Amino acid sequence: MPPDASSQDMIQARRGDATGGGEVVAVQHSSVPIGFVEHKPSRLGAALRGAWALRWRVLTVLALLGLVTYFAAPRVLGPVVAAQPVLRGDLVQSVVATGRVETPHRVNIAGQVTGMVAEIPVAEGQAVQAGQVLVVLEDSELRATVAQAESAVALAETRLRQMVEVTLPVLQESLAQAQSNLLNAEQQFSRSQTLSNSGYGTLVQRDADRKTLDVARALVRAAQFQVTSSSPGGTDYVIAENNLRQAQAALKIATSRFGYARIQAPLAGTLIARTVEPGWVVTPNQTLMVLSPDGETQVVVQIDEKNLGLVALGQQAIASADAYPDQKFAAELVYINPAVDPDRASVEAKLRVAAPPAFLRQDMTISVDIAGAERKATLILPVSAVHDAAGPSPWVLRIVDGRARRQAVRIGLRGVRQVEILSGLSEGDAVVPVSAPVADGGRVRVTQTPTQ
Repeated sequence: MPPDASSQDMIQARRGDATGGGEVVAVQHSSVPIGFVEHKPSRLGAALRGAWALRWRVLTVLALLGLVTYFAAPRVLGPVVAAQPVLRGDLVQSVVATGRVETPHRVNIAGQVTGMVAEIPVAEGQAVQAGQVLVVLEDSELRATVAQAESAVALAETRLRQMVEVTLPVLQESLAQAQSNLLNAEQQFSRSQTLSNSGYGTLVQRDADRKTLDVARALVRAAQFQVTSSSPGGTDYVIAENNLRQAQAALKIATSRFGYARIQAPLAGTLIARTVEPGWVVTPNQTLMVLSPDGETQVVVQIDEKNLGLVALGQQAIASADAYPDQKFAAELVYINPAVDPDRASVEAKLRVAAPPAFLRQDMTISVDIAGAERKATLILPVSAVHDAAGPSPWVLRIVDGRARRQAVRIGLRGVRQVEILSGLSEGDAVVPVSAPVADGGRVRVTQTPTQ
């Protein structure tokens, strides 16, 4: 029953706490009477609060154990490594080099006369045929020279024909007339001499007839000389022939110089450079264009001199352009320079490309892999597992009973990614990669053994 409201102004209410006890709370009494209220404690809430606190303690302990395991396990059990196995297989020792595409030779196109460029009917990079016009020079002066030379030839031919058709016949007629006069003079002198010897003629007449005979003989000799000189093989005839030949030679020179105004391609090929434009005045031996002739394609590379003993003429190679790395093509080593470049410590070598791909261009950067010596069914190991592989004393960390043990090895052929093991290891041995943080005698944990 509720207490008497008149006997008190304050009532007490009890509230339970987590311990099961009670706490008295004073409540101001109003004009309305209230009852005495008691709130008892909840055992389920207390249990949940206890479990929550225990869970955090467990998680903290587990986190600490994880950290200890993470940092202490590599020290105690060793780091995790992907061991490299020693396998038996084929190994090809190759030499890798870089170079450029070149033809065996290039042709510098130049003019032979001075002149102004009137026309350029081709473009850089264009394929041209032998004899195709590449540059046209202004040729008005050369054309006039040719016309003048042609006139000189025509004049010399006319003079020679005149000698044969006119001069020589006239001289021959003159010779016949002189010979007739000589015959008359001889007959007249013979009569004068007969009359003089018989006493019927005078000495004066005989002497006059003798002089006439001498003059006739001289005229015959002169006419004979002229006929001989004007006949084929004679002096005047030879002079006329020489004049004609000189005129013809001058015409050939003029015609040749006129032809120089049209600069032509000496060979079929591709124009890889051009250094002239219309309107320029060019001089003899000035390079106007560069022609790469059609034919054999070569790759010129620089081989490190330390690899000189690994290459030989006739070796095959696989090449690829840096612009098309996935498109391989075959090449053959055909030339090795006998001299070593002291500045670059390299040797120049040339490889012939028998079937060049369509994408190959002049001066394109090419990478080649020249195949050298080869071993069949030998022990091989990745280079990445050998310490001091290029030095005099190579060694590896061999895995024995969970520990890395230093082991000296002897290397034979050296490939790009693998080396030949001559001694120190056996097939099936596992080796720690050089990049692994493992020292001699340290523990290791092998997770996998990758194949090569």
